This record gives sequence, C-alpha cells and structure tokens, in this order.
Amino acid sequence: MKRIVVTGIGVLSPIGIGKDEFWNSLTTGKSGVALLEGFDTDDLKVKIGAQVKNFDPKDYIDSKEIPKIDPVTQFALAASDLAVADANLKWDEIDRDRVGTLISTGIGGLQTIEKNIIAMDKKGARRVSPYFIPMMIGNMPSAQVAIRYHLRGPSSNVVTACATSNYAIGEAAEIIRRGDADMMFAGGAEASLIPLGIAGFANMRALSTRNDEPEKASRPFDKDRDGFVMGEGGVVLVLEDYELAKKRGATIYCEIKSVGYSTDAYHITAPDPDGWGAKKCMNIAMDKAGITTADVDYINAHGTSTPLNDKGEAIAISDVFASRINDVAVNSTKSMVGHLLGAAGAVEAAAVALQIKNETLHPSLNFVEGEEGFNLNIVTKTESRKIRNALSNSFGFGGHNCCLAFGKVD
Repeated sequence: MKRIVVTGIGVLSPIGIGKDEFWNSLTTGKSGVALLEGFDTDDLKVKIGAQVKNFDPKDYIDSKEIPKIDPVTQFALAASDLAVADANLKWDEIDRDRVGTLISTGIGGLQTIEKNIIAMDKKGARRVSPYFIPMMIGNMPSAQVAIRYHLRGPSSNVVTACATSNYAIGEAAEIIRRGDADMMFAGGAEASLIPLGIAGFANMRALSTRNDEPEKASRPFDKDRDGFVMGEGGVVLVLEDYELAKKRGATIYCEIKSVGYSTDAYHITAPDPDGWGAKKCMNIAMDKAGITTADVDYINAHGTSTPLNDKGEAIAISDVFASRINDVAVNSTKSMVGHLLGAAGAVEAAAVALQIKNETLHPSLNFVEGEEGFNLNIVTKTESRKIRNALSNSFGFGGHNCCLAFGKVD
C-alpha cells in the first residue's frame, strides 16, 4: 500500500502568515482573537473574532483579478503559493497530469453573496456582478489553484461543515493511495467572518460573547467556556507518494496514515451526547492505520469551546483511550486561532505536522479547570515530546465526523 506524506505547508491564519510565523505563534501561545475590525459591530451581539492580519492579496494575485475573486479563494491561492515554496516544487520535474487539488470550503463565497444581495436589493438585478456565480461557488478554491499551476489531475470540493478540510485531506490522501494522482494540494479556506456570518452563528447561541476579554474567549474543555470564536484563513498542504517524495529529496513532515469517517445521524447541529460518532471515527482511523491506542501519543481535538461539543468529545476520547487517558496529550489549536469552520481541519493538520516534525506540543490556551467527568490530559504549556502517532478530530453540523491518523517518518 502506498504511503502518503506531507511535504509542503502553506498557512494564512489569525496567528500568522507562513509556516514559520504560524509555528512561532503556536509555541509561544499567541492568541489571534481580538475585537473585530473592518466593519461596524454595533448591531452584533458578538464583537470578537480571529481575523487574518496583514494579508494583502496583491502579494499573491494580479491586482486586476482581485475584484473577480472572493476572499475565500484569495486565501486558498495565497496558501497554495506558500505551500509550493515550502515544498520546493520544481515544475519542470513534475508531471502536472498527476497532480490534483482538493481545497475545500464549508460555506464558500459568503462575502460575495452578501455584497450582491445588498446590491440587488438597493439598486436592482442589473447591479449583480457577472462574476457573482463563479466567485461564490465552493469549488473555486480547488479550481483556481488548479488553473494557477496548470494541475490536470483530480480536482474537487468536499463540504461537510466544520469537518470539511479534514475530509478534503483524507480524501486527497486516498486519491494518491489508489493511484489516481502522485501529488495533491489539499486543505481548506474560509472567509465568512462578516456581519452576516457572525449574526447567523450568534443567533444560534453558538458563539462566545466574552467581548470584554477576547483572548480568553476560546477556552476548549474549560468549565467556563461559553461558545466558539469564529476565525478565518486558508491552509494548503502538499501531499505526495512517499517513494516519489524521497526520490526528489523532499522535506517530509509526517505521514498521513489513514482517515476514519462516521455519521452521528442524530441532530442537525448537536453532537450525539455519548460521543458515539467521535469514538467510531477514531477507532476506524486507528484500525486502518494499523495502530492501537497504545501507539497514539497525541490528539489534536476538535475542541471548539462549545458546551455540547467539548463534553461529547471528552467522553469519546476518555472512553476510547480508557486506562491510557493520562498518557495521551490533548490540545486544541482553536484556542489560539478560533474556529476556521471549513478550514479548521486544515489549520489543525498543519499544526499536527509541525508538532510531529519538531517534537514539540503547543499549549491549549485558557484551560483552567475542566468540568466534572473531563479526564483529559490537556497540554497547557509548550513541551517537548516525541510523537509516534497522532489523531486529529473534526466534527461538523449534520453529524459529519472525521479523524485523520498521522505518523512520524524516521
């Protein structure tokens, strides 16, 4: 069976642009959550979020094309540029017919949708942009990256809410494993941190309202958590066949050993209260990877900071790992970057890959005390640790569950 490895990481996140800035922020425990800037929040109950700072699309995209490309695709294009540079790809040595894209978004071009609805309402149908449709549809991050680099392999988009980019990475690995490509650009992007997106989640009572303490708002598994913090960004990983990566002398961060899927079939927004789906996808991922709970050193939790999700995930991890629960380190990247929705799994996969490569675990911010029954070994400060195998969980509205199994490559 083919082995699939990560050889390039491109990150645009609320705590940094580029792999190095992102990693430095992770290890120093920097929060990307702050009061929202760029639009009026007076009418919003939630006034905080995790925005990408210092991003100029002109650094990555021709200025004439920027008005035709929604920010979600701008993030994907920028992240792909960073991933290409990090992977040190030499295109004259690569068969582009064997390279594909699976860069997904959970919501798509929400900014474009909002802007054009307002334009039509105020000025009539003729003011809707002729670029409206190709700007807002969810396949455009994958399509635009494929066009940019002339990649003619499989190109697609997976939409499974907050599990979207975990699915994308898992499916991209499977595309290589079954022989349909040698290399895939995989990940996710989201740019929905706008009044419409905030109002939608806030009115569901899903978001933290800790407006007076933004940096303390995202607090996964802590007993005082009160909701998640919306984030934005884009992350692209370069995945390759291990033998071909070795042949070209690529830097290898880690291996993607397997992916496990399950469905709660319980509720459109609430997770199964006993964590059934989370348990199932973790067990499937381990079984397919040929490892057991004894082989897992670390879990990057979905860890959204919502009351129901964290409780269900804590129960699931505790039940699956049982007597080893104190030996398995757990953190949540969302404690720093907020919840990137369809890009959440991708930014967390980047964090896992860097932690495995650098043998260092990043802290989970704002965890002070877990509620009764939370027996997880939460990492609260940066620590050195060799990670043989890791799991990364993502769960989405509708009951979509996905767990990626990663391994160290010696």
